[in-house]
Amino acid sequence: MLVAPSILSADFGNLANEVKAICNAECDLVHVDVMDGHFVPNLTIGPVVVSAVAKATTKPMDIHLMVENNTFFVDLFAPLRPKYISFHIEEEKHPHRLVQYIRSLGVKPAIVLNPHTPPESIEYLLADIDMVLLMSVNPGFGGQQFIPSVLERAKRLKALIELHNPNCLIEVDGGVNNQNINALKEAGVDIVVAGSYVFGNRDGYKEAINSLKI
Repeated sequence: MLVAPSILSADFGNLANEVKAICNAECDLVHVDVMDGHFVPNLTIGPVVVSAVAKATTKPMDIHLMVENNTFFVDLFAPLRPKYISFHIEEEKHPHRLVQYIRSLGVKPAIVLNPHTPPESIEYLLADIDMVLLMSVNPGFGGQQFIPSVLERAKRLKALIELHNPNCLIEVDGGVNNQNINALKEAGVDIVVAGSYVFGNRDGYKEAINSLKI
């Protein structure tokens, strides 16, 4: 299991050191949540802050767009050279075009599904993307409770991926901890995003990250 701590739960007054700390704790990706206050009822960070994250990290960035006007935000963040940029299928009118555009910028395209969105809705796109991010909470805020139905959705998605693009990864974001990590692994999940579980762990970042690497 790969682990991508979400900096949404980090101490933003000490952000560079927080990013360095999770990298030293052997995370696999640094997950960056970009929210615009329109697609979700929260506002987070822009390219100026994320450029500081890019300078501090020794791990690839995984940028999750929770925004309207996806192409505008792709143009803002692609120059920072993240490994992945993911966008919500619920917001995008021309997803295949955007997938192709993200890849043309040298970034791996990924698609995000909200808890109510069936995996089958993106079956026609699986051959062209590198990752699917399944939300296991409603997007917009950190620290929410895990929605167990994501496990069944992950299994359905895994079956579709095996059919169309076995190299496509499954990522899950929201409420991930050491209590549900085994079930996520069994459901076929490859990457977990963990924010409050990592940054709020009393035993330290390395211990939290290691507990998810099963």
